[in-house]
Parts: sequence; structure tokens; C-alpha cells
Amino acid sequence: MSRLPTAHLIDGSLYVFRAWHSMPDEFHDVDGHAVNAVHGYTRFLCELLEREGPSHLAVAFDASLTTSFRNAIYPAYKANRELPPPDLERQFILCRAITEALGVRVLIDHSYEADDLIGSTLWSLRAHGFRSVIVSADKDFGQLLGEHDEQWDFARNLRWGPSGVFERLGVHPVQVADFLALCGDAVDNIPGVPGIGAKTAAALLAHFGSLDELLDRVDEVAFLRLRGAARCAERLREHADAARLYRRLTRIALDAPIESSADLLVRQRGMSTLEPLCEQLRFGPLTRTRLRALNGA
Repeated sequence: MSRLPTAHLIDGSLYVFRAWHSMPDEFHDVDGHAVNAVHGYTRFLCELLEREGPSHLAVAFDASLTTSFRNAIYPAYKANRELPPPDLERQFILCRAITEALGVRVLIDHSYEADDLIGSTLWSLRAHGFRSVIVSADKDFGQLLGEHDEQWDFARNLRWGPSGVFERLGVHPVQVADFLALCGDAVDNIPGVPGIGAKTAAALLAHFGSLDELLDRVDEVAFLRLRGAARCAERLREHADAARLYRRLTRIALDAPIESSADLLVRQRGMSTLEPLCEQLRFGPLTRTRLRALNGA
């Protein structure tokens, strides 16, 4: 285990959505609005804080489903996703309020996605001597993992470092964006190069190292010991510009506007902000006890 100081960076939207889908629709606030996602997310955040006791922590939320810089580059980006219903949008706001009331930094931007905010924060933290633990199951984050970093699928309690990325995808972290550009990512509505699946993409990157090198030496593809190699070469020539475009979508930005990432200390803020939220959200005694303990009350 690395002795570097550790920062935990949470993909908050993922855990709000999970709570929205998994928690029964029986939780309502004092005004009768559904708050099942808020209850589930709060339990998740409490458990993480109790188990890890992190000194440095940030939670990133998505607010750019239709306004990301990627939408300007490629209008079809994430066009297959439905916008959150108003009821869930309201719960997202409350989840952010709970996070801040617990003294945890919230990361949010209307041009950059949560992935970019986490990537930019991790990059800045690395320059300050930190290692990062990315709390998410999203495969895209594999591209961020350096020698000392980890990704943590909290629900399954699985952790992996750079070598785990290769075990899961067949490529190294530095190749993940190229890999997704080649084989596509249906979740984000990125088609990839037609006819190139995950195994072929991994094999091509194992041979050429990068998408740029692959496209520069595309004439060599036809001679590889690869099923359908000649046809694969034709498709790469035909879709070379599209593949480069897709990589602009799959590569996590490291230059998103973030506040000083070296100061992500979890700060106990007392209950002055949390108590009204507990009342509004009608939290039960167990959740209130956990929140009070975490906030030093």
C-alpha cells in the first residue's frame, strides 16, 4: 500500500442514479416530494465516510448532459439518454446540499462532466504528491490511473490499480481512450469504427501502441494475423477522421476549471445546516445519528 496521502474522488451522479433505481418509492419529504434517491445516496456517503474516514474527499456531479463541450464537437453525444425527470433533478440538488453540509467539496460544471472534474482534480493532486482513489464502476476512469492510484467499485467492494485496467479491458490506462474510440461506447452513444469490437481494438493497440500510430501505419493492418485483417484495414482508412473525433470524446479532460484541489480536507461543520435538512427530508433516527457522529455533534 502506498504511503502517499490519499484523496477520494466520488462519481456522485452514479450513486444518486443507483439510489433512485434501488430505493423503494416510499420516502417523501415534509412537502410530499419523493426523496428516495436522497435517502439512498446519504446512506452510501455515510457508509463511505465511516469505513474510510477520508481526510481529503470530493464528490463530482454531472450538470452538463446537453451542454458539455463534447456536445458542441459531436451533437449525437449521449443523445440516447433521457434527461432526468424533474423529480430526480430536485433530488440531485438535495444530494449536493447533503454533501456540502457534511463538509465535503462538491465539483460541478455546466461545460465539463463529472469525469473531467475528477480527472482534472486527480491530475492536480498528483502534482501535490497525492494518490487518488476514484469511487466509481465506470470503465472510462481507467485512463486516469497512475502507479499509485486506485479505482473502487463501492457496491461490489472491488478495487484495482493500473494492472486491473488491463485485466478488464485488455489495454493499459494510457490506451483506454483510444480503445473506446475504436470499439465505441454505447452508453455515451459513441459508435466507434464499424466492425471493430473490443477484442480487435485491444489487439490493434497491443501491436501499434496508440490510435495515432495505428492510423499512421494502417497499411500494415492487412498483414496482421487477425481475423478479417484486410477488411479491418479498409474500415480504419475509411473512418480514420471519425476515430480521431471519437477519441476527443472518450478522452477525459485534465484542464477543467477547478478550485485548488490541494485543499479537499473534509471539514466538520456542526449540525446547523444538517438539522434543517434532516427535518425537511424526514430522515429516521439512525441516519440522523450517523450524520451527527460524522459531523462531530
